[in-house]
Order: sequence, then C-alpha cells, then structure tokens
Amino acid sequence: MTGPHGVGIGWRPEIAGFVAELPGLRFVEVVAESVPSTGPLPVGLTQLRERGVTVVPHGVRLSLGGAEPVDPARVAHLAAVAQRVDAPLVSEHIAFVRAGGLEAGHLLPLPRSREAVDVVCANVTRAQAELPVPIVLEPIAALFDWPDDELDEADFLTEILDRTGALLLLDVANVHANARNRGTDPLALLDRLPLDRIGYVHVAGGAERGGFYHDTHSDPVPPEVVELVAALCARQRPPALLLERDGGYPPAAELRAELDALAAASGFPAVT
Repeated sequence: MTGPHGVGIGWRPEIAGFVAELPGLRFVEVVAESVPSTGPLPVGLTQLRERGVTVVPHGVRLSLGGAEPVDPARVAHLAAVAQRVDAPLVSEHIAFVRAGGLEAGHLLPLPRSREAVDVVCANVTRAQAELPVPIVLEPIAALFDWPDDELDEADFLTEILDRTGALLLLDVANVHANARNRGTDPLALLDRLPLDRIGYVHVAGGAERGGFYHDTHSDPVPPEVVELVAALCARQRPPALLLERDGGYPPAAELRAELDALAAASGFPAVT
C-alpha cells in the first residue's frame, strides 16, 4: 500500500494560505465531513493535489464504536471523498458520537470490553466493504476509564487491528494525555503496541486545566509530546507524522517551528 510519507499538516480553511506555501509538503489531512461529495472541491485542496500533495480524508462522524450499525450514507460520503481526492487511505476514530438517536457532538470513549471490540470490528468491517481504500483507526484521548474495562489499551487496540486488518493512526498527543491523566507511563504503551501497523501519526497541542491535561488542538505542542515522537521513532519510525491544529492559530513562524520540531524529532526532511 502506498500511503503518505514525511511530515504533514491538517488542512483547514483558516490556514490554507500557510499550507499552500510550505515548499516540502508531502501530505495533508482534511476533515472528511467538510468536503462535499459532489461539486467543486475547496480551491486550496485542488491546488495541493495539482502539486502532487497527498490528501487523506479524516472522518469524525462514523461512530465506529456505536451500538447501531454505521450509517451507510456516512460511509458512502467518506468513500466518495476518498475517490475525489485520490486518497491512498482514510482514517476514523475508535469512539462513538451518537446513541439512541442523540448526537453527542464529541468523540466519546468506549469501555475496553470484549463486547465493545465486537461492535467496533463489526462496524469497521461494514465500512471496509464500501471503502475504496484501507482505513486507519485512531484511539482517542479520554479523561476517564469505564469501570467495566476488561482489556487494557494495548490489548484492546491490538485485537481490533488483528481482527479487522486495519492500520493504526497513533495520536502521540493522546498517548501523552492519557498517560498524564491516568498516572501511567506512555513509553510502556508504545512498547506494547504493534508499531509496524501504524499508518501514520497525529501530533497536537494541549493544556493543563482543572488538574487534567486536555488534548485541545488549539495550544502549542508541549516538549513532552515532541520527546514522545522521538521515542516512538527510535523504536520504529512510522511512515508519516501530521501536525493537527483546529483553532487558536498562531503566527506562521510558530507553526513552522512546530513542523521543524517534528521533522527534527523524527528524522524526516523539513517541509518549511
């Protein structure tokens, strides 16, 4: 499978001009639900495609962990976007966003139970049957663990990947957040994950609030997360790293510095 390589950035309309001027950029990620399945593509995405930049659609609404089967129309939209941008793969979250007809508006964590594994695997299999490209699954940051957890994080993820054949989208910022909030060692998790199954990696900023570390995507990437990127790459460098920013956009020089820090930590070429 040919996927993205090197350092990339999440494409957002607010920073489209900045992204367009990155000379060494190899790939971007776009929120799949923000791209229409018909009609004109956002101009910035079209221009990036014309430059040969890979575009990866990132879904946020499939609710792969929901008790109800995935909505065929949402899967069809993700498939259409993948074809429109000639994506090598798509990604989504191991989470649920709706239940009983109610929309949460947030990515919610699953209990790490055998039943939850079955639900996720069934929904991923349904989605895979309709998608034209492989799917990469992202675990989310969570402020709590469910009381009926039967599996730890590594076993939960590994079983889902083994049963579905999907790849892993490892969010290093989530690994940091979960370890910080649970008082665990993030390196211990890295050492138990199937690192050879990583499709690509997310990196994002966060902040301490109310005694918890929140994965905000609107704050600078802390040094501890950059160090975790270096630790991951020392074990096995993933195919690609992507900087996520969803708000609080800083001056261009600060974004360039974050991209340069990721390149330095991973050994990938700078894109700035």
